[in-house]
Parts: sequence; structure tokens; C-alpha cells
Amino acid sequence: MKTIILYYSWSGKTKALAVKKAGEINAGIEEVTDVKKPSIFGAFIPGAYNAMKRKKTKINPVAADLTSYEKIIIMAPVWASHPAPAFNNIAYLIPSGKKVEIVMVSGGGGTKKTSNSTTELFTSRGCEVTDYIDIKA
Repeated sequence: MKTIILYYSWSGKTKALAVKKAGEINAGIEEVTDVKKPSIFGAFIPGAYNAMKRKKTKINPVAADLTSYEKIIIMAPVWASHPAPAFNNIAYLIPSGKKVEIVMVSGGGGTKKTSNSTTELFTSRGCEVTDYIDIKA
């Protein structure tokens, strides 16, 4: 199954895990980046609020042709028990009918309370969520 990992990483922890996983499963990989990377203050004060409100942020275009992949693994950090705002953009990039695996990376809590609504971002767009994983890093 042709697979790609799309990941967003603010601190580098999610990137390290994404690169490792891509090597293990022989997947393509692409980083999703902010148009303007937030400062530590911007990430944790307004960024956490925006994560809780499921707001999107401005990201740079993704180069990969996502229609050519059968499975898309999405990896992102957890901010205030929610996916970082760039994750919300990713949800709207995924073509309908794709198999999606969600991997949330946190330093502590995880996303147990928000996993259902996070999964629904993809199922409501016609994707099949095959797995949802919380990783403490």
C-alpha cells in the first residue's frame, strides 16, 4: 500500500518520530510548515486557544500529490489536549476515500477527550480512519 506521512512539528519531536516511522514502513514523507512559524509565546498562548477552537493557521502548500497515495499518516503535536492548528489545515487537504492514520504526539496528556471529534474531521470528509494513536514523547 503506497503510504505517505504528513507531519507538522513545532519543536522537532514530531519530526523525529515521523522520520523514524517513514523509514520503518518505507513511506513517503512531507513536512507541513507554517507560513510564519509562531514564537514560543505565539505557539502556547494564542496557539493553544486556536487549537481548542479547531482554528486553522496559514500553512505553505504541500508538494505531494495526495491522490496518488492509498494511505496517509498524519502526525502532529498536541496543544491544550487538541491537535496543533496546522493539523486542522491538513484535514482539508486529504482527498475523500483515503485511509488515514492519526498520530498525536504530546509531552504529557494526550487527546483522549478530543479523539472522537478529531477523527470526525476526516470521516465527515469521506475518509476512513484506520488508527488513532497518542504517543507521549
